[in-house]
Amino acid sequence: MDAVRVALLREVLAGTEWLGATRRFAGALRGAAVSHGGGLLLVGTQEYEPWHLAAHLVDEAAWSGTPELAPTLVRHGACPSDPAHLAVGLGRLAAARRGETLLVVSPGGPGGPLLERVHDARRAGATVLTLGPDAGELTAMAHESLAVPQGSELDLDTVQHLVSAAAGENSLPTPRGNRRLRDRLSRLADQLTAPPPARW
Repeated sequence: MDAVRVALLREVLAGTEWLGATRRFAGALRGAAVSHGGGLLLVGTQEYEPWHLAAHLVDEAAWSGTPELAPTLVRHGACPSDPAHLAVGLGRLAAARRGETLLVVSPGGPGGPLLERVHDARRAGATVLTLGPDAGELTAMAHESLAVPQGSELDLDTVQHLVSAAAGENSLPTPRGNRRLRDRLSRLADQLTAPPPARW
């Protein structure tokens, strides 16, 4: 999903709880990663690795000038022969320390081994954030979590797009008030099709 689609999605979702919730969570993510500066670890479950979110966070880190947002993708099936950015295995969670941020993305409840590793990382001082359905023990361990219940209006992938885009924002947009959807889409189209400002 590119920036134009994210902007359109935000316009459509204006006035819903999703925009505020994703921005709050993204603010917590950015705040933890930037203020602590220890690095951002991103992990999913054995069945679901958040490749797409990792790629978007790398882009947002570059565009926003916030290198702390570029995550290390921790993989369940990593092999030493994989390219360096794909070769980080679960052992990295055991090395997590104070100042590091761990973002766990899970479409369902994670298994016992992952829970144990997340618990160890938190006990060592890492800040833990979770994104996915209310996963009981994992959510209870998190410093910050964003629940995406199964069957909700938005799926986990869409919420990840909103979170990554909001994490890369340098400032929050100004409140827009109550306007009709058609007016909001018209204004957005005008902004997207306007020529770039002249540079002298």
